Amino acid sequence: MKLFAPAENRQPSWQINLGSLGIAAAQFARCGFDVSIQYGADKPAHDMVVTKGSSLLKVVVKGSEEGFWNLTQSYVQRAARMSGKNAAFHGAIEMWLDHHGARTVCCLVQFQNVPVEQLPRIYLATPSEVAQRLRETADGRGDSILYEGNEWASGLGGTTATEGLPASWRFSLARIQELMTNQAQAANLLSLPSNAEPSRIWPSSVRFPPGDGSNLAKRA
Repeated sequence: MKLFAPAENRQPSWQINLGSLGIAAAQFARCGFDVSIQYGADKPAHDMVVTKGSSLLKVVVKGSEEGFWNLTQSYVQRAARMSGKNAAFHGAIEMWLDHHGARTVCCLVQFQNVPVEQLPRIYLATPSEVAQRLRETADGRGDSILYEGNEWASGLGGTTATEGLPASWRFSLARIQELMTNQAQAANLLSLPSNAEPSRIWPSSVRFPPGDGSNLAKRA
């Protein structure tokens, strides 16, 4: 009796999702970050929170052993009803993107053709970066699936096009720090009121002669 099914016959399941979450948490911890995993039926949209000092990321973990991640399929029918189109991939992508809040990143874990003795391939990207890749798929027609690597017949002269994830998305300490910095800046911009204006600050060394702008600071 075989204890384990061949890798090519396994289907994505809660085991793959659980393994992806555990491996992702271990890799973040290995890089020196504190990791808080979210559990329970009422957990938020993200799977874990990663922190170091005052820096924070909310991480959505997606695992796969098929060479791709089906990300927006659950939104396609609703987007089609709203737009009246049969394949409303772009509308579904926007719905998926709106579901993710500030400081959120996607951790994409891929087990395809990876022996159990090795770590899976892991990618980190913002929801906006993922959404842009989905929009660009198939000559801009869009798709609900994010492919790690894919070849397809392009409509441009019947040639074969190859798509793949950017090398810059590969999991690394530098990539985590880059995302933390960028997401913190984006979150700070979102927190500003829409009518906010830059403050006028006058250096203490500045002295206005009488009648030469001395009341500007008072009016600012």
